[in-house]
Amino acid sequence: MSAHFGSRLRKGAVNTTVAALAVAALAASQAPDVTADTPGGRTAADAPSGDSPTEDSATGNSPYYTDLPPLNSPVPSTTQGPGTTPTGAGGSSETGIPATVLDAYKKAADALKASKPGCNMPWQLLAAIGKVESGQAGGGRVSADGTTLTPILGPVLNGVGFANIRDTDHGAYDNDAVYDRAVGPMQFIPSTWAWAGRDGNGDGKKDPNNIYDAALAAGHYLCRKDWDMATTSGMRKAILSYNNSTEYYNTVLSWLDYYRKGSHEIPDGTGALPGSRSDGGAGSGTTPSPWSPSPTAPSTTPPATTPPATPGPPKPGGTTPPSKPPAPPAPTTPTDTVDHLEAAGATKLTATAGDAFGEKISARAETKAGKGVGKVRIRFTVTGGDAKFTGGESVATVQTDSAGVAVAPALRAGEKTGTFTVRATVVGRTVPALQYTATVAARAADALARTSSTALTCVAGGEFADQVEVKATYKGGAAGKVAATATLVAAAGGTTANGKGPYFKDAAGNRVRSLTDLRTDADGLLKLPKLYADDNAGTYLLSVTTTGGATLTVELTVTAPAPTTPDPSEGTPDPSEGTPDPSGGTSTSPSGGASTSPSGSASASPSSASTGS
Repeated sequence: MSAHFGSRLRKGAVNTTVAALAVAALAASQAPDVTADTPGGRTAADAPSGDSPTEDSATGNSPYYTDLPPLNSPVPSTTQGPGTTPTGAGGSSETGIPATVLDAYKKAADALKASKPGCNMPWQLLAAIGKVESGQAGGGRVSADGTTLTPILGPVLNGVGFANIRDTDHGAYDNDAVYDRAVGPMQFIPSTWAWAGRDGNGDGKKDPNNIYDAALAAGHYLCRKDWDMATTSGMRKAILSYNNSTEYYNTVLSWLDYYRKGSHEIPDGTGALPGSRSDGGAGSGTTPSPWSPSPTAPSTTPPATTPPATPGPPKPGGTTPPSKPPAPPAPTTPTDTVDHLEAAGATKLTATAGDAFGEKISARAETKAGKGVGKVRIRFTVTGGDAKFTGGESVATVQTDSAGVAVAPALRAGEKTGTFTVRATVVGRTVPALQYTATVAARAADALARTSSTALTCVAGGEFADQVEVKATYKGGAAGKVAATATLVAAAGGTTANGKGPYFKDAAGNRVRSLTDLRTDADGLLKLPKLYADDNAGTYLLSVTTTGGATLTVELTVTAPAPTTPDPSEGTPDPSEGTPDPSGGTSTSPSGGASTSPSGSASASPSSASTGS
């Protein structure tokens, strides 16, 4: 692997030591929510983790690559020409990340920052898992759009050295109609991809063989239970949910720590292929490498059956008795013994939009005799609604306990009201599905009150200075996102809109006296648009109602305009304009001016006489 080791690292003391160093380094950098886990808690390096979730892993716990990074810190490589392989400390093809693959990891992490910011997903974690699962898509052998040039398939999960997972996709993803196999650069088993798959490159398809799709799906899978990658416990649970192995966890952490110290991009197709697998196989050994140019042939051998009985020798004087029919196949896994599913709790659930359902859905796997079957995977799928399980997914797969019961994660209602169903099915076996009915009621309020006591008055033809604001509550608490209407009613207790008086304006400036499709905010508050008054004075009523029956009537007062008062100065003679003469003429003011004689001719006073010739 690296000149620093002289040979490729394998499972053993060196592997454990390097992984332990990575765990310690990462624990020191993580948020101090819990004491950092250490890898020394088990004697078997590849033992299942005791604190992993009960949900089945993304990979079906398929084999993975155990190669570890070199001990030297990575150094960004210098720019090199097309087709060349970077070399040097920290710049080798073995530790570099192919360009398209690296781009897919970074874009997936950026997308998760927007959709699931609380997860704090670093792209280096996706790169670490991609390295361990497929050697970065087989050294970056991908097309321009990120699709692997040849299928990357894990071993057949037929129970021989691996998990026994019967076919769930009819061979659509893994080309195997008998058993499942992990698929693609992030090694999803088909049953997990069916609900976790994402379209990461925007081509309208969800392809597990595309690194953009697979990287985004891996990110959502790791973040599905609101685990925080900035904490030790959150990251541990997420990684172990991907593959339930302590050594897997340690190996991923070693690459995560390495990539966090630095990383470099190499051309597509120039990455080194891993050499050591957790099952003892090697990339170039007899066990097919997942990036083999031609995928291994699909398995066609059905589950082992008891061979038919051999006919005995003919009896004297009679014919050969018919041979006994072959015995039915002997069950090889707990799943094979499941005959049916039974509801282990309520089958009808109710919740208000946006709230969690009060009960969790649970199902019990039973044999034909009614005995519970443990270690069986039950898939719960939301159908026809927008409710989500914890983590924001509409599908959850849970393994049954020793009593055969699987309890689905908490289910939270969406905003879509009405009835939907949740189906429970057995993964890997065809038995009738269980149907659970769930009903979502609209958000409601039982009381409304104004947030201000200021009287609402306005002069006819004007506008109200204050907007009406109300608060909706339900059982004393704020009733957020509750539908409401506001109508200027003609009579108290009525619903008919008034034909005159105050009004609202629509977007075009037209008068409207009824508003629908209103909704309170998260705190239960609702502020209505500005109110205007027409020319009709009087007292009017505004009725606000909500889903749930809460009603509030608000009084509005429109006053008539104040009467116009005449100006006292209007109609009073101006002394300078003269006073009426009883004879009909006009006399001048004391300061002098023209006066009219009784005959109507004008005479000038001395002070106003015109000049002569």
